[in-house]
Amino acid sequence: MKRLAGLETEYGCLAPESFGLPAVPTRVRDYIFKKKKLGLIDLHDRDYDEPAGNGGFLFNGGRLYLDMGHVEYCTPECLSLADVVAYDQVGEVLLHQALQELHLAPEVSFIKNNIDHYTSATFGCHENYLLNRDAPLTKRNIDTLLAFLAVRILLVGSGRVGMTQAPRRYGKLESSDSVPYQISQRADFIQTDIYEWVQFNRALINARDEPLADYRRFRRLHLLLGDSNLLPFANALKVGTTSLMLDLLETDALPDIALYEPVCAMRKLSHQPNGPWNVEMADRSEGSALEILEQFLEAATSGRIDLDADGKWIVEAWGMTLDKLRHNRNALIGKLDWITKQFLLESFIESEKITWRDAWLESLDLEYHQVDPAKSLLAGLPGTALIQQGLPGLAKRDFFLQPPPNTRANLRSEAMRTILHKKLSYVIDWDLIYIGEGKQIHLDDPFVHDIRTLHTFRGNDSR
Repeated sequence: MKRLAGLETEYGCLAPESFGLPAVPTRVRDYIFKKKKLGLIDLHDRDYDEPAGNGGFLFNGGRLYLDMGHVEYCTPECLSLADVVAYDQVGEVLLHQALQELHLAPEVSFIKNNIDHYTSATFGCHENYLLNRDAPLTKRNIDTLLAFLAVRILLVGSGRVGMTQAPRRYGKLESSDSVPYQISQRADFIQTDIYEWVQFNRALINARDEPLADYRRFRRLHLLLGDSNLLPFANALKVGTTSLMLDLLETDALPDIALYEPVCAMRKLSHQPNGPWNVEMADRSEGSALEILEQFLEAATSGRIDLDADGKWIVEAWGMTLDKLRHNRNALIGKLDWITKQFLLESFIESEKITWRDAWLESLDLEYHQVDPAKSLLAGLPGTALIQQGLPGLAKRDFFLQPPPNTRANLRSEAMRTILHKKLSYVIDWDLIYIGEGKQIHLDDPFVHDIRTLHTFRGNDSR
């Protein structure tokens, strides 16, 4: 890829009510930092809802903390598709191993999904993409980007049993008819196109301008609409296709495509797992979501942007996926989450002679998202391993302890090891580290990764 990307995943937790305090997420966080010593826990308050000790940075360049009771795991800044997917999977393994070593695994589960069927609460998988500050964010380009985000759920939704009725003011397409299965977990909870805050009035694009880097050079595109993907192919497709759209945006080469109401279009698509997948265009005509995705793919292969190894993998996977969606959806079992989950649930319905209305299916929906491979519905499904996806440059490194070597995560990790070795005081953030008395390490250029340059950021007196 030509840009940095990363994922933030909030994990659900299933535990008996009798467990009491401290809650399981707290026990797991403390075990990871204090017993396993996989990172440095925060010594300072980061915000009103992030007191000291709430979380910290990991030696692999990522971050783990508690967010409104959930464990949230953030990947480090990654410059390749393989790294994004590999470091995202670390979160799953890390939490499951913690439960095993704490002897909680038989009774407790972490769930990598986005919906609590009991309360209808939602929790997110947020995407972050580095964008040049001078990217042409014209109305035309933003409308096109919104159209892409609305229709991409056909590629990257993780599937959901049931639905959540949205208030009428968020669109007229809701009906009183229940949808037994839909493509996306998050679609029912996205309420507007663009908005600044995360927890209220969730938007396709989060407008908060928080680059976590040099604000004169960079933006951070923060997306809230995505589902948590279990299958590495779908995860790579999600990050990869979106990254290519941003490549086109920066060169002002996006096609001119706009939807009448992108949020409503996304929700309508999600409620039609068996098609016809039509959307309302800006001029009120009807368009095919698959044809729109094909137009975006044609733009990515038009020669207006250069395709590196990741880019070539993306367009090949994208084209294959669109072809199979049209002609042979079963070929995408093990690749797209929503199709794989639908297949597994339909097989169970047939074998047990039940219907989609059976409450049993909500439980099985959660089992699909189990991070414990022994409990997951994906157990034994062939062709789903990361190494089998053919992603370019999949590294042989310890993703639990070693950061990406080609981003600033490498410098952050090295600084953290120095802090630990010399027992120094510290304040760590994504783009700035304070060490000891007035020493700073500036990480405002997220592409600077060579450890030899670290000395140029040391010794700055902040007093």
